[in-house]
Amino acid sequence: MIYRKAVFKDVEEIHKLVNAHADDGMMLPRSRNVLYETLRDMVLAEEDGRIIGVGALHLVWDELAEIRALAVSSDKARQGIGRSIVEKLTNEARELGVKTLFTLTYRDDFFCKLGFNVLPKEKLPHKVWKECINCPKFPNCDEIAMIKDL
Repeated sequence: MIYRKAVFKDVEEIHKLVNAHADDGMMLPRSRNVLYETLRDMVLAEEDGRIIGVGALHLVWDELAEIRALAVSSDKARQGIGRSIVEKLTNEARELGVKTLFTLTYRDDFFCKLGFNVLPKEKLPHKVWKECINCPKFPNCDEIAMIKDL
């Protein structure tokens, strides 16, 4: 298995992987447009030429970044792939000088194991919510906000 940055040819596979999890209610859907616009944010896990995991590091504001769009193929779940992707994104965040990581998730148990802590969404800066207007669940967000100091 290799971990690498995403490139244009990966968008269709990423789209299928992320939206399969969205269809199951485990994450928010992502359009192809959003995937193309955020391609540079993404790290992939690839095995035998197949994308089996994805996650993104989205820079939000001064020393603040979000881990988002984390998905692992269901046949590869619980093998440490998601953990490895988050660790790679965390290392990238540190290299960039990020001091605080956050995520909005339905899988707080997973992120707790990686050192994230639950916090009230209202404690996050307003900058975090700029994309929420495009969310199908807006304004009734039911994701769990989590934070990790680096």
